[in-house]
Amino acid sequence: MPAKLPFSADPKRAPKNPADAKRLALAIVAGPDSWGSDYVKRTPHLSADDYWPVLGAQCTWETGTRPGSVLYSVTAYSEIPASADRGLLRVSATVVVHRTESDADWEMAETLEEALRCPDQRLRDGERITGLMSLGSPFGVGGNYTAVDSLREAGAYVNDAVKGEQTYSWYQSRVGQVTVAAVVKGAPGHIAKDVDSAQVQALVAMVGRAEDQLEVQS
Repeated sequence: MPAKLPFSADPKRAPKNPADAKRLALAIVAGPDSWGSDYVKRTPHLSADDYWPVLGAQCTWETGTRPGSVLYSVTAYSEIPASADRGLLRVSATVVVHRTESDADWEMAETLEEALRCPDQRLRDGERITGLMSLGSPFGVGGNYTAVDSLREAGAYVNDAVKGEQTYSWYQSRVGQVTVAAVVKGAPGHIAKDVDSAQVQALVAMVGRAEDQLEVQS
């Protein structure tokens, strides 16, 4: 395993305005091809330019205002359609381009804090997460050899339209001033190791693209 992260950000390549950040985010975010051959685009596939989710005081996710420390953010939604033996599996990938690396660090810390503050969260009507736990892993710890910092959240996903509890998983990594996240809301009939492998694949793809876009060129 590498002793240190083989990545160094080039300040000259860092986005300085929302337009540059948007181009960067769209070049990084994972669409269905990054997850696997069974995945397709959801409709709509991309979040609105001004979309910014906020976890409220009552542990309910709401639409908020994007903070000034964020240049641009995008979420790409994909899925495996329901079939005779498997339920609808929905996944998403998010890229947040911050103004500085310090701002991106704060987002990582805040994400960890949210799981501690709200182990039970309401996503929207009829959907919620329970028993959420989070774990942070800087480079070289917990199997993280791809990013400066990473974290994982795991819990149970409950959808009132589906019988029983399913797996909820959130992986997030930071590369320079950019954070990338891959999220899975489980569904009946899907093999856990296959879904986890697709999630890791999507995350690693985004980390690699972020490094390609931001690193010092030889």
